[in-house]
Amino acid sequence: GSALAYSAYIFPAEWVNSTFHHCYVPIAVFNTVVSTGLSCYSRFLEVERPRFSKASRTLAFVYPYLFDSIPLFYRFYLCAAEGCSEAAILVHYKHTAFAFLTCFIFASHLPERLAPGHFDYIGHSHQVFHVCGIIGTHFQMEAIMMDMAERHDRLLPTSLLPSSLQTLGSMGICVAVSLAVIGLCAMSLRLMPEPLQR
Repeated sequence: GSALAYSAYIFPAEWVNSTFHHCYVPIAVFNTVVSTGLSCYSRFLEVERPRFSKASRTLAFVYPYLFDSIPLFYRFYLCAAEGCSEAAILVHYKHTAFAFLTCFIFASHLPERLAPGHFDYIGHSHQVFHVCGIIGTHFQMEAIMMDMAERHDRLLPTSLLPSSLQTLGSMGICVAVSLAVIGLCAMSLRLMPEPLQR
């Protein structure tokens, strides 16, 4: 979903209709499938290799985010190098800060790591992770809406807009293949023997 919105409104003007622009959404669809597969596969490793499992699950979320954000990071670079007056950039900075904070909290298990037993019910890293993710998504949607209003006339006449079928098709492929991967992994987990208690 982010890649579709980014493709239409976030791309730097000089990248619109480039080869990367044309390949961007199909690669994002592929990344969705890889991400779902990696996240599911990490469940098989949880007991025997918990650190590798956690790293795999983190990578499953970080990699697609970083790929989808390439056009945005380039716009950040242009703003830093040349200066810019786009109001949406500040909101994109907020979104990006919350995205990195979300990842840090997910990977670090703070604050319960510093005070075990004190954050079991309120303030657990998993709760904070979700709150930061929701706030980051709010800023992302706000920034996309601002870019859509501000850049609509400049970007859309030069780009080839995807049809409804292409947009819904991309999302449908992501959902269908991801559900198939989840189903296969769920069935495989049921067939695995229970791990021995340590």
